[in-house]
Amino acid sequence: MNLNHPVTYIKGISVARAELLFTELGIKTCNDLLHLFPFRYIDKTKFYTINQLQQNSAEVQIVGKITGVKTVKQKRGSRLVATFSDTTGTMELVWFKGVKWIKDSLKVNVPYVIYGKLNWYNGTPNMPHPEMETVKEYKSKLQMAMQPVYPSTEKLSTKGISNKVIRTMIQNLFQQAYNEIEETFPAYFIEKHQFLGKKESLLNIHFPKNQELLAKAQYRLKFEELFFIQLQLLQKKLIRKSKLKGFVFEHVGEEFTNFYNNHLPFDLTGAQKRVLKEIRKDVGSGAHMNRLLQGDVGSGKTIVALLTMLLAIDNGYQATIMAPTEILATQHYNGIIELLEKTDIKVELLTGSTKTKKRREIHESLLDGSLHILIGTHAILEDKVQFKNLGIAIIDEQHRFGVAQRRKLWEKSPSDGRAIPPHILVMTATPIPRTLAMSVYGDLDISVIDELPPGRKEIKTVHRYDSNRLGVFKFLKDEIAKGRQAYVVYPLIQESEAMDYKDLMDGYESISREFPSPKYQISIVHGQMKPADKDYEMERFAKGDTQIMVATTVIEVGVNVPNASVMVIESAERFGLSQLHQLRGRVGRGAEQSYCILLSSYKLSSDGKTRLQTMVETTDGFKIAEVDLKLRGPGNIMGTQQSGVLNLKIADVVKDSPILHVARKAAINLLQEDPNLSEIKNSSLLKAYEKLRKTSGIWSNIS
Repeated sequence: MNLNHPVTYIKGISVARAELLFTELGIKTCNDLLHLFPFRYIDKTKFYTINQLQQNSAEVQIVGKITGVKTVKQKRGSRLVATFSDTTGTMELVWFKGVKWIKDSLKVNVPYVIYGKLNWYNGTPNMPHPEMETVKEYKSKLQMAMQPVYPSTEKLSTKGISNKVIRTMIQNLFQQAYNEIEETFPAYFIEKHQFLGKKESLLNIHFPKNQELLAKAQYRLKFEELFFIQLQLLQKKLIRKSKLKGFVFEHVGEEFTNFYNNHLPFDLTGAQKRVLKEIRKDVGSGAHMNRLLQGDVGSGKTIVALLTMLLAIDNGYQATIMAPTEILATQHYNGIIELLEKTDIKVELLTGSTKTKKRREIHESLLDGSLHILIGTHAILEDKVQFKNLGIAIIDEQHRFGVAQRRKLWEKSPSDGRAIPPHILVMTATPIPRTLAMSVYGDLDISVIDELPPGRKEIKTVHRYDSNRLGVFKFLKDEIAKGRQAYVVYPLIQESEAMDYKDLMDGYESISREFPSPKYQISIVHGQMKPADKDYEMERFAKGDTQIMVATTVIEVGVNVPNASVMVIESAERFGLSQLHQLRGRVGRGAEQSYCILLSSYKLSSDGKTRLQTMVETTDGFKIAEVDLKLRGPGNIMGTQQSGVLNLKIADVVKDSPILHVARKAAINLLQEDPNLSEIKNSSLLKAYEKLRKTSGIWSNIS
């Protein structure tokens, strides 16, 4: 039997059952079922005698005989009671469902192995709905010391596909197709890492003989899963570096030097200089750059991006920055225009709301090369937007852009027929934990700005309960009296815009009562407003015409108001950690001490407590990202575009990060020795690798 055959080839799986397995668990082929891994195990090594049972509700296993069976009438229907004895005593077995069928199947005075949860009544044990098999059946089966428990759904259980049924299906699969399981690792590799073989690993993950073999099987299978992901990522990186040509920015010219020496508003931090050096090395090498620039909120990524663009301009190329929202694109534009005002560099902004006449001018100046830097939103990706010679594309807030969009930027290479893509620099303000970066962005080179510019004071963060609201309002009044401004943010829950709007409006009313005009002016911004109205309100706040900005999370990215020194986050327990961290980053942009106040109700889940505590304890985005990863898992952190990437069956990026590091190192060593896996000794690896690339969802997601 071939493992790619449908599961109906396995004894005991009907077409109806196969359909259920597919709709509920996504299992189509024998191979899929083979890789449905147990999530826990029940220890079946110990047998108890009836006189050893303790008064608790433990799950136990006993050998004995049924000596009598009776049906007992109840208010509704009846229950079946069997007397079960061994040499040390007797107990009762009880069934409330399937009474007639079970009664007919029970054999009196035949030795049984029973297993189940104990119940006690007046000091006497009984066992409801035990798992049972005759000693003869028990001895004939694949013996398991540890019994596997598989993922299931309510629908599977109601349709009679219990854990026992799944176990039997997998057992039948092993009996029919054990010899079809192919080894993926070469013998020398198995010996080097002291792995169990593939067959043995799969057998012991489903039917472990003991704890030690189970641990070895888990290690081998987790390693394999992570190893092939790393192999794919590293090979992509290798191909890019050796085969993909990149424009060479060979000299540091007039624009870069002039700006660096005369117009840089502050000294660069050590981290910024280091990152710039890494980028310069890339763009001067002749290979294509594909780099991820991570930096915490306010760490100064924009200035690094600008200096990189000046490098391109000095070498006769154009540059572009693409941001996910109009607000953010406009902010980049305003910031860069201000920085470059004493230079001759031409910068334009292109978004959905750019007027037709202006668009035409932008298109023309892009094509004749007189426009040096174009900043914008998705509008840059339109086919009409053509550059004379785009040398570098910078993408801000990467997880909001899909892979296809990055590819469109690649295609905007010069129109003179040289198919060289522009260098790509991806910037993200959501620090990505190292383990996750290695798994999802393993094909990008990673640069990290891990220090804040000097003079930035750390934001003081406190957690207060709703009952302290008046104290919080008093604090706001004191700060406003000093000439500062504040944000008050309300959560946004996708499911219910009406509810969010109500929360926001209730909040706005209570703040208006507490901060009456004309003494105080309040701006309000939410998702249901027209873009022009939003911009108007944000503008008023930025100018200082209003002291308080009441908003939903639309301000998470964007607005830069140095005078705003207080961030109040209402219902803080309803926000994710990275969101809280991003919101906090909206203050602390000026020279004054800034504050972030997290307001929550007393009802906090343990995760909620951990999130708020983490925010109070640290402002380090990388530490926060690590905690977030532990709490939420990788899928949620990456956002929807990337969450499908790590379609892992057995490994866990967080818990198994030590295995991930070993797997990545092994993949690096292998590719250094045999970049194309063409050596005969690696033929089994190549075969498995090619097969995975064809069948697994992960590969298509990795850009």
